[in-house]
Amino acid sequence: MKRIITLLLALVLVLALGACGNKEEAPVAPAPEVTPETEAEEEKPTEPAEGGNFEDGTYFAMEDKFADNGWKSTVTLKVENGNIVSADWNAVNVKAGVDKKTFSKEGNYGMKEIGKAQAEWHEQAQEVEAYLIETQDPTAIEYSDDEGHTDAIASVSVHVSDFFELAKKALDNGPIEVGQYKDGAHHAEAKEFVNGWKETVDLTVLNGHIVSAYWDGINETDPELTKKAASVDGSYGMKEKGNAQTEWHEQAEIAEAYLLETQDPTKIEYQDDQGHTDAITGVSIGVNGFFDLAKEALEK
Repeated sequence: MKRIITLLLALVLVLALGACGNKEEAPVAPAPEVTPETEAEEEKPTEPAEGGNFEDGTYFAMEDKFADNGWKSTVTLKVENGNIVSADWNAVNVKAGVDKKTFSKEGNYGMKEIGKAQAEWHEQAQEVEAYLIETQDPTAIEYSDDEGHTDAIASVSVHVSDFFELAKKALDNGPIEVGQYKDGAHHAEAKEFVNGWKETVDLTVLNGHIVSAYWDGINETDPELTKKAASVDGSYGMKEKGNAQTEWHEQAEIAEAYLLETQDPTKIEYQDDQGHTDAITGVSIGVNGFFDLAKEALEK
């Protein structure tokens, strides 16, 4: 009996050992291999955004002449990290004063009322500016006609060629140094009438520079009559009555151009108390009233 029990125990032991020997172990995934290349890739920092192609700074360009409607287009660009980050399409008037954008925002340009446009000029200008900031290329525009209209910018019906041409010109010329004066419209007028006229001066400043100057006068008996208008129509008559070589408005324009060139109404020397000067060729009238009022307007 004991022998039978012993045999049975031995048989159970053999079967148990066989089961353990046939059991499969679960596979273990190998650890990823770390190489110098993968280690460097993991430690590589995020690269900063790539800069653009332009030198940082303020850029400006303006048309050479006033158009028949009295406006001269201007473009100001701001570049940061090589990219155009802001664009201002504007214009200055031959009579100085407020710029075209302000004129439009105040409701005086009247594209919707007068021209039946869907949007005012300043609103369309903003769409054009945004297009340049997106494309970063003033030459990446196609025109639909010789007048400079385009189908590339939705809701823009005005001609846009002057904006993109001036933007390219500004970028080609390089950054400018911002001037000392406050941007906007500046006005001053004499305190009293002299010889039936009260002198007035209007200036427009963009990017700290005087970009338009207008010297005129108000008539004492007819407030609607200006000195320049009387000179143009011949009623002022400097050539006929005063034997001058040129009319008053022509000499006034030369004085205005001198101020735009010098950018400083104090940079003028007079040869007498009447304000005559030898510094401006082609001007025989007294100019101290103009430069004094220009200085006063800028100081305001």
